[in-house]
Parts: sequence; structure tokens; C-alpha cells
Amino acid sequence: MKKLPTLVLALVALVALARVCLFTVGEREYALVFALGELKEVKAQPGLYVKLPSPLQNVVYLDKRILTLDTPSADLVQTSEKKNLLIDSFVKWRIADARLYWVSFQGQERAAQDRLSALLRDVLNQTVNRRTVNAITSREREKAMLEIRTALQDRVKDVGIDIVDVRLKRVDFTPEISESVYRRMEAERKRVASEERSKGAAEAEKIRADADRQREVILAQAYRDAQTIKGDGDATANALYAKAFEKNPEFARFYRNMEAYRTSFGQASDMMVMDASGEFFKYLKNPQAK
Repeated sequence: MKKLPTLVLALVALVALARVCLFTVGEREYALVFALGELKEVKAQPGLYVKLPSPLQNVVYLDKRILTLDTPSADLVQTSEKKNLLIDSFVKWRIADARLYWVSFQGQERAAQDRLSALLRDVLNQTVNRRTVNAITSREREKAMLEIRTALQDRVKDVGIDIVDVRLKRVDFTPEISESVYRRMEAERKRVASEERSKGAAEAEKIRADADRQREVILAQAYRDAQTIKGDGDATANALYAKAFEKNPEFARFYRNMEAYRTSFGQASDMMVMDASGEFFKYLKNPQAK
């Protein structure tokens, strides 16, 4: 029983010593171990570590996660055409080397973001100055963002920062050039519409001409087929007439005279002047004539 207080005191002392000599490092942080104000080592792997009691050694933690630098206002940037653009951007970054980061910024995230903001404006100006408005707003936007990220990474690699991504959230025209740009865009759209209408009219004429040609071909083929059929019918009819007339030649002559009469006197006003004693009127004067 006399040893119990001693054990309790020893346990309390051990717990107190563990509290001042042990520290943990999480997956989302760096631990910087300082000895009398001097940076001794950086713990990047998560786990339980041992240090000397304060003030001999103390630990400072830095965030290992991806951080965001969002510019509070749009930057005024000039293109190669001397046109001003308002560009709003953001940067995704993280601490890659905790030791360099501490030496550069003393662990102050605000100081790191101020440095990044200044470098971003410089890189953004250089990238946009080489491009036209059309390139930076649409055609080469992705390429421009990649160039900005690469150039920014080259400038911050010595301060322990890694640039994860750079994005242009918004690219707007300044008010003084917006109206002229809109007018130019409207003129361009009208030009394209006029070209499309011209192409459509030309295609319509081509289709109509082709349809007319096909119509003429079809009519010519139909007329040819009709004449062929008519010729075949006339030939058949003539053959039947000839065959029938061979049986009674006198009737054939009579029938042909009647046809001649009908053709010659089709209207009541028709008039013919000729010798009445001719062969043409023999069946009118004498139906029994031969």
C-alpha cells in the first residue's frame, strides 16, 4: 500500500512528460521542429514523434492541403491589339517544400498569397500581351492558362510552393471597347448569314435546273414512247384495215370516200369548188356506183 502513491506519482509524471515530449503529425499537415528558434527538421509523414520539452524544442504545423488564391478583383490586362481586358482568375497551390516555405514566408500564408498575387499579375500580363482578344477569349484560352501555370511554377519553385492549376474565371471587355466589339461581332454574323443565304440560293438554282432538265428528259422519253405506241397502233390498225378491205375492195373504196367526205365537209360553212362530174362525188350522185 505504501508503494501506491509512488506509482501514482510516477504515472502522473510519465503522462506529463509524454504531453511535453510527444507530438502527432496528421495526413493533412507538416510538422516543423524548432530547437531554440532554429528549424531542425520537418516531419511530413503522419505518425507519433518525440521531441524535447519546451522551450528546448517546439513544433509548428503547416497545412499540406491544396489552397486557393482567388483574386479579389479583376486585373486590367492589354492584348497584342492594344485592347484592354478585365480578367478574373484563381490559383490552386500547395506547400511542396515546408523548409523553403518557412524560410521564405515564416509560415505566413498571407505573405505567400501576396507574393503569388504579384507574380500572377506579371505572368498574366506577359501571356495576354502576346495574344489577340479572340485568342485569349476562345481559340487559345486553354493554352494560355497552361502557359500561365508553367511560368508561375518556374517563379515559385525556389520558395517551396507547387502550382496545381490556374484558371481564368471571367474575361470581359472594358466598357469603352464593348460596344465596338459587339458591333464587329454583329457585322461578322451578318456577313456569315449573307454568305449562307448566297450558298442556299445557288444550291436552290442548281436543284431547280436539275429538276427542269429531268422534266425535259422525262417528257421527251414519254413523247418518244407515246409515238412508238401510236405508230404500233396505226400499223396494227392499217393491217386490220388492209386485211378487211381485201375481202371487199369495193367496200374499201366506198369507206374511204365516206371518210374523205367527212373530212372535207366537217363544218356547215365549209365550201369546195371543183368539177361535180369528177370521181370524188360519184357516191353522192349514185350510191350504187362502182
